[in-house]
Amino acid sequence: MKELAKPQDVFDRQPEWGDLAAFALGRGDGLRVAVVHGRRRQGKSYLLRRLAAATGGFYHQALEEEPAPALERLGEALGAWSGAPGGRLAFADWSAAVDAIAGLRAEGAAAAPAVAVIDELPYLLERSPELPSMLQRAVDASRDGSGASPPVRLIVCGSALSAMTGLLSGQRALRGRVGTVMKVDPFDYREAAAYWGVEGRWQVAVRLHAILGGTPGYRDLLGLEPPGEVEAIGSWLAGGVCNPASALFREDDYLLAEERGLTDRALYHSVLSAIAAGNRSETAIGAALGRKRQALTWPLRVLLDTGFVLRDEDALRQRRPTYRIAEPIVRFHHVVTRRDLARFEERRALEAWADAQARYSTHVLGPHFEDLARQWTIRYASEQSTGARLARVGATQVSDPAGRSKVEIDILGIRAGDSPRVGLLGEAKFGTGHVGAEVLARLERARDLLKGRAEVAKDAKLLVFSAGGFERRLLTAARSREDVELVDLDRLYSGD
Repeated sequence: MKELAKPQDVFDRQPEWGDLAAFALGRGDGLRVAVVHGRRRQGKSYLLRRLAAATGGFYHQALEEEPAPALERLGEALGAWSGAPGGRLAFADWSAAVDAIAGLRAEGAAAAPAVAVIDELPYLLERSPELPSMLQRAVDASRDGSGASPPVRLIVCGSALSAMTGLLSGQRALRGRVGTVMKVDPFDYREAAAYWGVEGRWQVAVRLHAILGGTPGYRDLLGLEPPGEVEAIGSWLAGGVCNPASALFREDDYLLAEERGLTDRALYHSVLSAIAAGNRSETAIGAALGRKRQALTWPLRVLLDTGFVLRDEDALRQRRPTYRIAEPIVRFHHVVTRRDLARFEERRALEAWADAQARYSTHVLGPHFEDLARQWTIRYASEQSTGARLARVGATQVSDPAGRSKVEIDILGIRAGDSPRVGLLGEAKFGTGHVGAEVLARLERARDLLKGRAEVAKDAKLLVFSAGGFERRLLTAARSREDVELVDLDRLYSGD
């Protein structure tokens, strides 16, 4: 199979491009279907348009409209692409349209698959729920074993996560007929820093990622250069994310509105606000909303299914899940702007931003830095840094009977192997001040407490993450001990 070079104007996305190219060029007759999904503004359409161009394929973006005009627009586009007489095709229904797609033939080599992309599929599904069944019928019919069906590769794409993932669930028509399923995620924190052009300005990079995450579409939507220094972030926010005229000012509302199943918006916003305020267990969320824990089962499930909330299992104990908001900008708005909406709407952003610093630091920067520390540990850290290959990384709590308290362990690494052992404990501190040697005492205490509850490696590593640097005593201790690793922002973003 020949390779399909990724266009130079596609930033990163090498794995995604490779998987899509492999699907588009894959051998085999008949209609084959791939599903691509992900939150809006992740670059899905951009990527698929480039794939269609590179393969000489057909790309069509659906609109919110009734079935008749939707079929007419598709017929015009497909007719123009295929060179049909009169430059258009007429479809009486979706069965005819799907048959036309299944019968496409690529120009040039007879064995080359024809590639077709239908973007924003949920718009079509809303008015034409029979479409997946039509695709199922066409896929099955093209695999009759005769070899008469031309090779066609159809990619359907959408941003409404519940609609797209629902295509493959349970007894749905396309279940078992889709061979490639791809979720286009935001860039991770290192990729985002490169995309925004803030490499080397790590204090800015980490704050930028805590606010916007790795969604590439936000850069063009804002139309602003990233702040040059931390002190300029307030002014940058006032001109963009916290500006009532900006499309990102109510991005949390827009994202929820895309999921048509989230009908009780007040309830879902309340759950998100409770989580954003640090209530991460079901009991704590229920208490914040004045509801019993059992009453949260459904809204939490819906928020999980639609990708707004992530469920984190305790690294050591089952049935102790915690919840966090998946989209940084949703968390930012619930912590910062929604708590002081009147002043932001009155364009008193700098004043409101100054008063929001405490909750921004506690509920945005702190949790975000802990998450980046876990990502670094499992994704970028070398085995020399972690002490051994890790199977998973998470967080946990351990009871301290002597102190009648619980010790939080921000980063807990479980080593790979038949007999998993705790191989790493870490603490992440986001602040402007240097972290002192007392953090080692806390980690050593936590390691001792864990030994009575889990198998802990004798050479378990102790990692300290700090955005503000380290005091001299801690630096000296780290140099003299093989079990201690210090990770500052430079190492977090560029080292292992």
